Amino acid sequence: MINLNKKRKILLLYRQGYNKSEISREVSVARKTVRKYINEYEEKLEQLGAMDHNNEEQLNALIESLSEPPKYDTSNRSCLKLTEEVKAVINSCLEENDEKLKNHNRKQLMKVVDIHELLIEQGYDIGYTTVNNYVKTQKKAKEAYIKQIYPLGETLEYDWGEVKLEIAGVAKRFQMALMTTAAGSCHFAMLYHNQKMESFLDSHIKGLNYFGGVFKEIVYDNMKVAVGRFVSKGKNEPTEDLFKLSMYYGFDYRFCNARRGNEKGHVERGIEFVRRKAFAKKYKFNTFEEANTHLLKVLEDLNRRQRHWLDNKSPWDILTQEQQHMISLKPDYVIAKKLECRVDKYSTITVEQNRYSVPEYLVGKFVEVIVYSNKLKVNYKHESVAHHNRSFGHFDWTMDINHYLNTIKKKPGSLKNSAAIQCSERRIQEIYNTYYTGKPKDFVVLLEIIKEKDLESVESAIEELTQLGSRHVTTENINNLVHQVSAVNIEHNKDSDDEIKKRSWELLDKLTIKFLEPENGRSNIEQTRLTVC
Repeated sequence: MINLNKKRKILLLYRQGYNKSEISREVSVARKTVRKYINEYEEKLEQLGAMDHNNEEQLNALIESLSEPPKYDTSNRSCLKLTEEVKAVINSCLEENDEKLKNHNRKQLMKVVDIHELLIEQGYDIGYTTVNNYVKTQKKAKEAYIKQIYPLGETLEYDWGEVKLEIAGVAKRFQMALMTTAAGSCHFAMLYHNQKMESFLDSHIKGLNYFGGVFKEIVYDNMKVAVGRFVSKGKNEPTEDLFKLSMYYGFDYRFCNARRGNEKGHVERGIEFVRRKAFAKKYKFNTFEEANTHLLKVLEDLNRRQRHWLDNKSPWDILTQEQQHMISLKPDYVIAKKLECRVDKYSTITVEQNRYSVPEYLVGKFVEVIVYSNKLKVNYKHESVAHHNRSFGHFDWTMDINHYLNTIKKKPGSLKNSAAIQCSERRIQEIYNTYYTGKPKDFVVLLEIIKEKDLESVESAIEELTQLGSRHVTTENINNLVHQVSAVNIEHNKDSDDEIKKRSWELLDKLTIKFLEPENGRSNIEQTRLTVC
């Protein structure tokens, strides 16, 4: 077969004066073939000399033909081994693949190599390339796409993506809500524990606040929190919550066709892009809030980078231009799901398999629960009686020990192993385990002081009393310090035991406000000193 290089060598030797026989020996090509290309070359040169040079199109075509590679007519060739029987087997495999696609079984499609192996097993002598070329001829024509140009402030795209992180050493899966502008690919993302409606609505509120306005249209795929009902092909009805949200902010909504992610390609590509940029290098965090803070910091950097396809502007620059065409923001939409729950015998309510404590006097009564994206509030007779941060685990107990004070007073022995103390704040547990083990009644009084004042004041008082010795950490002394019954200077010399004792007696004298009747002719202070000594 003559390639372009051999054709060039033939013509080069001919112009150097070699005859056809010499050229044939030099290039190792038949003399008949040499004569063919030389005659063709001379014929085209004659045409070029006689042609009207004003006819630019014909002139260019002839010049190109002088340097084009040799062509062979293969239209009449037939595949000797690709018989009708072989074609029937291949077509049968391709039809089975189509059926699997309809049944969403893409992972078990037969590839060309599988079809070739099947033919070999059935005794057909045929090469892989022949089978591959035939399969290519049977494929449907590829879909054409039409590039879209989006007006400023017109379109925003929304989607979910999964992110795997380690929070406090525990591997967990989170959902990342992503909103991307169509005109400039400016991203906003936020991590959530799930894809439920509260997270869906909360991400819209935070996203629109981040963009500084409302886009005229938001595009979704067929996610269940957005699509309430499939009416017909290409026509869906939104969920009630999306309908209310769009009415409040004034934007329109549009749903993609099934399995057509390209119809919101900016956010589809953005999920992979933002997830990789934010969490490929760093994926371990102490808290969930820390992970979200890191994500927003990464987005700030990405959105302010210049992009060559935006004429060296940044997505944030384009967003600034879009804000002039966007709908003005309104006060944040109120996200709330109202439930009616009955308080069980443990003085708790159950929301999504997790339990939350309420005041003990509500046992057996019905309360109203308002569920937000990250917290919940409990009302009884239109008055707020409890609030908790939401738990996103399964069968978790979230309890406030202050809800059980009266019961603990009646049953002080129940405090030690109670879920109320084990589910309390870590600092309260440390105070109990350090100073109040075996003194549940005193601890209940301390909890009332914490409820009345605050935990920080109580911790500060305990720290002052601890400097004088742990025996001085009593509920009465803490109460006096917190309420400032007596101002006490606790400064002392740590190197002098006498000074510590002296200050201790001064503190006891000043803090004691209630005395018992004298016994055996001694005052209470004298009795206390004798006992301590």
